Amino acid sequence: MYNTILVPTDGSEQAARAVEHGMKLAEQYDATLHTMFVVDTRRYGDPTLSSTELIVEEMEDVGTDLVTDIEQRATDRGLAVVSRVCHGVPDEEIVAYATEINADIIVLGAHGKKRANRIPIGSVAERVVRTADRPVLTT
Repeated sequence: MYNTILVPTDGSEQAARAVEHGMKLAEQYDATLHTMFVVDTRRYGDPTLSSTELIVEEMEDVGTDLVTDIEQRATDRGLAVVSRVCHGVPDEEIVAYATEINADIIVLGAHGKKRANRIPIGSVAERVVRTADRPVLTT
């Protein structure tokens, strides 16, 4: 049923649940797990000024650490895994990457670090659900 599963992360608790669920699906269907982190250029801007460049580099390091951890955990479970860290608008990058890899499903947290549990779905998840041309599962 699933050959390619995309699990974006922002390091939030919700994303961690999505990663775990994505790994279980990958195990069940012997699928390749793709994980990604997007440095939000709307939030951090383009790295043209020295202070902005430092922030962007820090966010890249955070993202790299997150996807490396997921990659190691997936590998330990015997899963095929591909990691990606990129810059852009998160929902747009997630949908574009899902299309690029022809993901069968996108599994992501219902809301990220910036949101409290009082809302049912965050803005990134909402836009991915609305614009993706493939199934999206939120946790």
